Amino acid sequence: MASDMMKEKFMSNITHNNAGQERYKNFRAALYIRALETAHLKGDITAFTEKFERIAKFAKIGKVYIETHRDMQIPEESTLIALKAYFAGKGIAVSAGITVTIDESDDFKTYCYSDPFYRNKLKDIVTLSARHFDEVVFDDFFFSNCKCPKCIDAKGEKSWTQFRLELMTQASKELVLAPARAANPKVEVVIKYPNWYDHFQGLGFNLKDQPPLYEGIYTGNETRDAAHGAQHLQPYESYQVFRYYENIKPGGNRGGWVDPYGSPTLDRYAEQLWLTLFAKSPEITLFDFSSIQTPIRESQRGNWQGQATSFSYDGTTATVRNSDGSFSSEATMAVAAGAALEKVDGVLGELGNPVGVKVYKPYQSMGEDFLVNYLGMVGLPIDMVPEFPVDAATILLTENAKCDAGIVEKIKKQLMDGKNVIITTGLLAALQDRGLKDIVELERTNRKMTTDEFQIGWNPTTFKAEKPLLVPVVEYLTNDSWEIISCNCGDAGTPMLHAAAYGNGKLYILTVPDNFDDLYNLPAGVLSRIGETVAKELYVRLDAPSKVSLFAYDNDTFIVHSFRDETVDLRLVLDEGITAVKDLFPEPAETSGFEGFFGAREPAVPKELYEACEIPGIFGKKSGKNGVGITVKPHSFRVFRCVR
Repeated sequence: MASDMMKEKFMSNITHNNAGQERYKNFRAALYIRALETAHLKGDITAFTEKFERIAKFAKIGKVYIETHRDMQIPEESTLIALKAYFAGKGIAVSAGITVTIDESDDFKTYCYSDPFYRNKLKDIVTLSARHFDEVVFDDFFFSNCKCPKCIDAKGEKSWTQFRLELMTQASKELVLAPARAANPKVEVVIKYPNWYDHFQGLGFNLKDQPPLYEGIYTGNETRDAAHGAQHLQPYESYQVFRYYENIKPGGNRGGWVDPYGSPTLDRYAEQLWLTLFAKSPEITLFDFSSIQTPIRESQRGNWQGQATSFSYDGTTATVRNSDGSFSSEATMAVAAGAALEKVDGVLGELGNPVGVKVYKPYQSMGEDFLVNYLGMVGLPIDMVPEFPVDAATILLTENAKCDAGIVEKIKKQLMDGKNVIITTGLLAALQDRGLKDIVELERTNRKMTTDEFQIGWNPTTFKAEKPLLVPVVEYLTNDSWEIISCNCGDAGTPMLHAAAYGNGKLYILTVPDNFDDLYNLPAGVLSRIGETVAKELYVRLDAPSKVSLFAYDNDTFIVHSFRDETVDLRLVLDEGITAVKDLFPEPAETSGFEGFFGAREPAVPKELYEACEIPGIFGKKSGKNGVGITVKPHSFRVFRCVR
């Protein structure tokens, strides 16, 4: 109830601040303005506002964050006052931003919170910001990577993680919140957390103790180019990370944040914006005033363009080309942002609240880092939570869960209550000497096998992978537990998905390859069988190849998004009571997929209603599921509502 009231208040503020302006219907678009773009203005904002007008021509900006510090750059108060008055005069909400860096180019060199000089300087910046603004947002560098002699001495015998968690929580209270509230009792302070959540604790981001201190949190949703970026974050994280932070502070996650960096195609930039909003973010911040003005490149046209995909490079850029076909000066990333946001705005009003498979990640935990985003990329809707989800009928636990000292007893309790628990081989290895063998005697060994063939069932159906996978070998007692999916390795083998009965429930073990990317090489039939176990409580799941994601909502709506470079045929697997699905936004000249399941594709015709067919069961039994065949174009999404 409290989270609903917080969300309602925040959305009410968005509506009020947007009065009389052309804005998006289902979210607010914000623009972040770095101190590096304003520190030199000296109160004269004429040239700056001309640039802003060019951005606002394409993206409907309803709010701006004016930064008061970054890299030791601080705009003059006259500049802050002039900018605030300019935006307020246009009906645009205005807040402050603070980035606590000394030099971003020097490995994101942060303030030293053991040094009185930097502690006092931060208090001064916070006081300045709170005096002029009723909301102050900290960009995602409010951590410590300092190992100077002062920090080494202050750390003593503590680990760096323990020292920094305590240091930065104290800094929140003493250097940020206290001076901000002293300067402005109405101020609301928001801390933005970036995308590398599995490693936060090592640098002092405290997801357990910090969020309750702040009025709000904010989410860094950038995933950029997974193949070539240093982080290798998977596209699905642009959705998942917002949901995770929302579960940490329900109703207090104020928005998602995306930049245009590392976007080899404009589709990749658009997908980050879309997935942030698929997660039901009430606001999306475009970072930043400078980078959004980056020129569009011809090389950002994906090879799949020209097929009426969800993002049209040609359609988006048509209005910013000169008569000779070259780009005009207006052809910037603001054009792409505006097109992507306009596309998704009409979709969001149809969607309920996101639902997914409960994944428990204890606070300050590590293990199989960022694995859940790969699982989201193979069709499993993920809902990661910081507290053990005792009410969930099915839960998924990765190696992160080993950081909960009582995790084995919690697993037992779920199973005794007739619920199902899926654990990964990473967690199996961590728990097999911590009491898990009291549930089932099996072991992840140190041996590995290479496989490209998978077998399902006693009357085996075999599937071939696109490439061989290296998988850990799991040993178990015959007839005490059972293979559901087998990896065939010549005349040897090991489970891919394994099951063991205990009490009134079942424990499943999901084998995770050493290279998480190998999950993308699993055949569609194998991924479908994994989904049948992991996502069994959802009313819809996918029978599809990898790099196709499912986003489900509690009002029988769902989205299927393909990150593949080619058109894909797939099957929706639906609860028995669902007789059809309605395409809420049918594209012109859409194909109808493979109505007979893997049959020939029908001629290209617009289609709105897809009738479901019963999926046959095995051994003459009913499957209890219906199926619908659809087609999804490259880097595109489709939105459906179930008909019951």
